[in-house]
Parts: sequence; structure tokens; C-alpha cells
Amino acid sequence: MNLDELFAVTAEHAARTDREASFPVEALDAMRANGMLGFVVPTEHGGGGGSVTEVLDLTLRLAREDMSVAMIFTMHCQQALALVRHANPELAAQVLPRLARGELYLASVTTERGKGGHLLSSESVVHSDGSHLKIDRDAPIVTGGPHADAYLVTVLAPDATSPSQVSLVYAERSEVDVEVLGGWQPLGMRATRSVPMRLTGQVPVRNLVGEPGGFREIVTGTFGPLAHLGWSAAWLGTAAGALSRVVQFLRGESGRKQFDTTSELLLTGLAKVRGRIDTVHSLLRNTSRVVESTEDLTQPPVQLLLNTLKITAAEQCFTAVDELIELVGLRHGYLTGSPLRLEQAFRDLRSASLNYGNQRLYLANGTLSLLDQQVRLV
Repeated sequence: MNLDELFAVTAEHAARTDREASFPVEALDAMRANGMLGFVVPTEHGGGGGSVTEVLDLTLRLAREDMSVAMIFTMHCQQALALVRHANPELAAQVLPRLARGELYLASVTTERGKGGHLLSSESVVHSDGSHLKIDRDAPIVTGGPHADAYLVTVLAPDATSPSQVSLVYAERSEVDVEVLGGWQPLGMRATRSVPMRLTGQVPVRNLVGEPGGFREIVTGTFGPLAHLGWSAAWLGTAAGALSRVVQFLRGESGRKQFDTTSELLLTGLAKVRGRIDTVHSLLRNTSRVVESTEDLTQPPVQLLLNTLKITAAEQCFTAVDELIELVGLRHGYLTGSPLRLEQAFRDLRSASLNYGNQRLYLANGTLSLLDQQVRLV
């Protein structure tokens, strides 16, 4: 697995894919070639057998070059791990070796126009004839959707009696008709190509992932934790990369001519930024340890910790880059084309608090806090 080549390809195309809002196909091709798409697949299926911690390490490193590529990678790993843990034996035998060979880039179809990104409910009815599931699924945001080889799709379980009876279904691109319903011109995260899409078609009943109507279990054990951990790693890597570029500039000949590196204002500003980054890093590592060592992730203290990680990483990483822009000024921090690339990091990180909104998580944590009377710390 030649990771240096992947990092170099990602860095080479980052400015262009951001400018064009185009998907980073070169980086995806490198992931296919070096085994990254099968990183979390167990070795018995030919995969890398990577752990959650190792996924976070790679996400952090990728985000130093391009946050969009880091998000694409970590979200794919989230989908792949859901299949590793929850696919039935027949589906696993069909899919996991292909994942290991780099044949399948997975996209998530979980958003809906009426509910946004709320995972635990659905308005999308699916019909079953006993052998196949008929899907007609409209999603306003599908990261990398036009380039995916397969999709994990949330739908209302057949014969469901409430919107919370959600199922997860695996659909290969050859099994469904894929229609792109609009464009993608956001402020940041431009290379994720998260376009609105509609998927229609039929898949075998064996493509059901987990129990019918049992998506909640997948969310609490895999989807939710991996989302908050992976996103936070991508945001942290972006902020750490930004600080690294600034420090290297300040210590270089050009930077020393323009900035007084003994200035109390500059040193204090750098200290605050570094403190924010180190705080998020510590919280990320502790949360990862808790997730990997805890059997029941539904406990309020664990859910509180996961939500707090996401909130803190979103707020602190964005603020860190904002403060770096203030420190180095308009020419080096605000203008497009600066080698410090703070402007792109700023735009990318502005999405962090909106990606499963922080306000929603604050409300959830308020309720969870009332349930944990002993204030148990994990």
C-alpha cells in the first residue's frame, strides 16, 4: 500500500478539484489501486483488516492535503464497516472480496428531502414481492454519488407501522437506475460532489443489511460512531495541516522578513490555535478508545462523548483556521492562491457545524445529561 503516492496525488489535484467542484477521480483511482477501499475488510476476505484507529490516522493525514478526499475516504470506510459487521453471510461473501480488491466505492443514501440527515426515520417506502425489494429513493445529498459503484440506502421497512422502522439496503449500480437531479456549487467541500440523486430499481432480498427495520442498531454501533469519529479526524487534519503550513512559512526566510516571530501577539495567537488543535486531538483519541473498548455504545455517557467530540471538533477546528487567517492577514490568509491554503480550509471547515447540525446535537446532549444522574465519565 503506497500511501505516499496517494497523498501526492491528492495534493496535486486539490486546488483544481476545489476550483471546479469536481470529484477527485485521481485520488479515488489511487485508493482503488493501493487497497484503501478495502482497508477495513477482514484479511480473510483479502482486505487490510484495518482498525477504527487506523482509519482515523489515514483520515487525518489525507485531510492535511484535501479535506474533501479525507471525507470521501472515511465515509466509504463507514459504509464498508457496516457491511463487514452487519451483512448476512451470502451478501458478505458476494461483496467483501470485491471491496478488498478495490472494485467498489460505496456511497451513502441516507438523507431525505422531508427529514434532512436524521438517520432514525424514513419516508421512503420500499415494496417486497418476497424475493426482491423495489426501491424508489430520492436523496438531496449523496457524497460522491455519481462515481459510486454501489450504495447503502435507507428505506422504510416493508409493512412498517412507524417511520422509525428503517432498513438498510445494499444496491449495486448495475441493479438500479441512477439519476442526478441537480448540481453542486457549495462554499466548501466542493470536491465531494454531493449532488441530489434518485435511485430506482430492484435488488434481491438478500441485499438487506441487518434486520428488517433494524437500522437503529447499525446507527448506534457503527454509522453514528464512525461518522463522528471520521468527520472529526478530517476536520482536525485540515486544521493541523493549516497550522503546519503557517509555522513553516513563519520560520522560513520569506516569513521572517514579513513577521516578527518574537511578537507577543503572534506567539499568543499561535499558542491558542495549537491549544485548540491539541484539545480536539485528545478528545478524538479518547473517544476512539472508548468506542473500541465498549460493548454497549447506547449508554448515555458514550453517546454524550461522541456528540461532544463532533461539536467540539467542528467548532474548534474552524475557529483555529479563522484565527490563523487573522494572524497572517489578508494577503497570506484570505486570498485564493496563497500557498498557505487557509482560504480553502476556512471554506471547507465552515461545513463542519452544519454536517448533522451542532444545534441538534446540543439538544440531544441536554436530554442525555438528564439521564446520566451520576455524571459518569468514560
